[in-house]
Amino acid sequence: MAEENKEESNVGGEAPEAAASGNEVAGNGKSSDTKRPHRSQKVGVITSDKMQKTVVVRVDRLVRHTKYRRYVRRTSKFMAHDELGATIGDKVRIVETRPLSARKRWRVVEIVQKAAK
Repeated sequence: MAEENKEESNVGGEAPEAAASGNEVAGNGKSSDTKRPHRSQKVGVITSDKMQKTVVVRVDRLVRHTKYRRYVRRTSKFMAHDELGATIGDKVRIVETRPLSARKRWRVVEIVQKAAK
């Protein structure tokens, strides 16, 4: 009786090893070929590069005022890890990443436009 249950559970006639090998979830809970979730990206201008491998990026966005229905510019400052060597005034693209320090959670991935000298 136990042997019949084993045969019924193996649907498709594959060997147990063949059924387990594929794009199944591994024992650690992560799939072998899945991509990371979509990471947030922002484009901004570098306002400070006085630290080693860290820059401060100012990101501007337009928000519609609730009462006056006009667009108001809001700015946010992000500390980002910089391996590319960007300088003040460069327009850069930053991407969200794991926490690298107490305040640094972004990484510079490309320099969109170099600053005019």
